[in-house]
Amino acid sequence: MSTKKTIQLSHGGGGKEMDQLIHELFFKAFDNPILTAQEDAATLNMCGHIAFTTDSFTVSPLFFAGGDIGKLAIAGTVNDLAMMAAQPEYLSCSFIIEEGFPLDDLKTIVNSMATELRKSGARIVCGDTKVVPKGCADGLFINTSGVGRILRPDISARNLQVGDAIIVSRDIGCHGAAILMARDGLTLESELHSDCDTLWPIIEQLLVANINIHAMRDATRGGLSAVLNEWAKASQIGINVDEASIPICDEVKGLCELFGFEPFDLANEGTFIMALPMDVAEGAIEVMQRYGHCEHAAIIGQVTDGHPGKVVLQTPWGSSRYLDLPQGELLPRIC
Repeated sequence: MSTKKTIQLSHGGGGKEMDQLIHELFFKAFDNPILTAQEDAATLNMCGHIAFTTDSFTVSPLFFAGGDIGKLAIAGTVNDLAMMAAQPEYLSCSFIIEEGFPLDDLKTIVNSMATELRKSGARIVCGDTKVVPKGCADGLFINTSGVGRILRPDISARNLQVGDAIIVSRDIGCHGAAILMARDGLTLESELHSDCDTLWPIIEQLLVANINIHAMRDATRGGLSAVLNEWAKASQIGINVDEASIPICDEVKGLCELFGFEPFDLANEGTFIMALPMDVAEGAIEVMQRYGHCEHAAIIGQVTDGHPGKVVLQTPWGSSRYLDLPQGELLPRIC
């Protein structure tokens, strides 16, 4: 009878066990000369305007339909860079691991990270590993930071202009709904997966096509509602949104009806919102639909000079209401 190997406190103690874990797992998965040089800090050669971002990941459960915490950690940080039109280049990665965590699960997560890195060409060039006593963490937490070279300056939440089209890249709410299903053990007739994915390949094509983008944001915590409200306040404009134009799959609609959630508030991890001149919006959608999972990309609204700082949702029944920022904690630890 074999005993499955687990992470021990010694794996974070700086000795032989830690050295073995780093070389046999992390270096093997993330192999590049900057990382394997094993210096106290990575030395980078970069020029021009740089974007820098950081994020911590505590998602529960660690594995879910469409991804895991490792895929999420890489995609999340790379996507934050991509939303600033920055080509992802270098990442840091820190693991906080609970004593007793299955080594096979850690290997699966690390290999998932390596796979996701290849989508953008980014490299992990420095990292850290800590092991905490059993009960002091919930399995595994990951922090990633990233830097990238900005290819198109002045894409900003403060740059929306009256008349701009608002585009969503795909159907919304899939990540939040997938996490909800995983926690509650729910099953549906058709499988629902998180939208967790790296967005850089799509953004790169939009930049190559010279699409005039005013603002981009990935709709993570707080979902579509949070992004649009942040933009309205930052640019001091109004945003009108047509509810019927927002792509939402039937499974997400059903879960929202069951639990009383608004699909506009649910988190996404591979969906972005874009503001750009109306006359180039259809061209942008054509580019997006050639790449990735953007077959449902759609114009969902327009920037106006009415109701500055507010988002107005036009319902299918002809009425309208404010689409406010989400309140309270809908789904803790979704990312």
